[in-house]
Amino acid sequence: MLIPISNTPRDYAWGSPTLIADLEGRRPTGAPEAEVWLGDHPGSPAVVHDGTERTLDAWLPAEAADLGVPAKLPYLLKLLAAGAPLSIQVHPSKPQAVEGFAREEASGVPRDAGERNYKDDNHKPEVIVALSETFTALAGLRDIERTRALVDRLGDAPAVQTLRAHLSAPDAADALRASIGWLLGEADAASITQIVDAAASADPGEFASELALTRSLHTAYPADPGIVVALLMNLVELRRGEAVFVPAGVLHAYVAGLGVEIMAASDNVLRGGLTPKHIDVDELLSLVDFRPAEPPFLRPTAVGEGAEVFAPGIADFALGHLAAGAAGSLDLRGLAIVLGVAGEATVTGASGARVSVAPGRAALVTPDESPLTSDGRGEVFVAMPGA
Repeated sequence: MLIPISNTPRDYAWGSPTLIADLEGRRPTGAPEAEVWLGDHPGSPAVVHDGTERTLDAWLPAEAADLGVPAKLPYLLKLLAAGAPLSIQVHPSKPQAVEGFAREEASGVPRDAGERNYKDDNHKPEVIVALSETFTALAGLRDIERTRALVDRLGDAPAVQTLRAHLSAPDAADALRASIGWLLGEADAASITQIVDAAASADPGEFASELALTRSLHTAYPADPGIVVALLMNLVELRRGEAVFVPAGVLHAYVAGLGVEIMAASDNVLRGGLTPKHIDVDELLSLVDFRPAEPPFLRPTAVGEGAEVFAPGIADFALGHLAAGAAGSLDLRGLAIVLGVAGEATVTGASGARVSVAPGRAALVTPDESPLTSDGRGEVFVAMPGA
């Protein structure tokens, strides 16, 4: 079975008013359009266009037994359009999520409370692939020597000296933990502004992009401590088709651009700045992996002509890609969702069932339709369970 599904964009304030509309070839609504969720997550389940118009979270449990598939998807596929920076955040590992969720359930914190950290007991690793010509992100903590070199350019204002002192700890992870703990838990607005002002007047040298981002973040989130946390992170400029994989513990934030995102089906987010929302500093610090690392790029594996898979090696998901210009096919690993992103491709299952997917259009594909073939007249992504 290949069944069309759809959803409406979520209007988070950071969303772009044009990127999703331009992809879909329609007039913008004038409101921010941040994400289109294509999955069965109860926060915004997709609608199944099989004549019943049920949402996918209702459709799957009713049909799963007959189809021989689980009653819940292990992944959530999204179109994400950042017109302004998202919050800096980290996601828990599976054991951390299980423990944190049980702890908050036992303490009676309402699941919809602003101070709730764990909405469910699942982890939330994620991959994003750039659809815009460039996609800007912050991902992971930069090499400590380069970060020290950046901060050395900021002069000797008292707040800069305090930050420099925290960064001077011999162990890189300890230095970054102390710095981020101070920024989020102790530094006041005047100290943050002092560091931002120092960045605005600094000789940028090799850090021109990082210091320019500091100034733009200050415009969007005045005196937010996340502005300086961002100075400690890897600034990543993805080109179209490039991807990053964000596992548990990795601080990250998406800054600008359009992408296809796939993640484990969870809503667990611990925030670390660039947000008016609740920040639980102690819980955040307990989850973050403070070891410096290179940006976590994820390169796809070719699986045939015009076909590749972004596979981070986890059970929750993998993301297939069928390029325009050449017919290609993918072996499915379970219940899949196909999403068009350019041109208009016709995808065909093993039974001969087929569906056309224009940009922004999606369809649910049952496992018995493997392999799934595209005619190459458009570009599509295919979400499916991982290895």
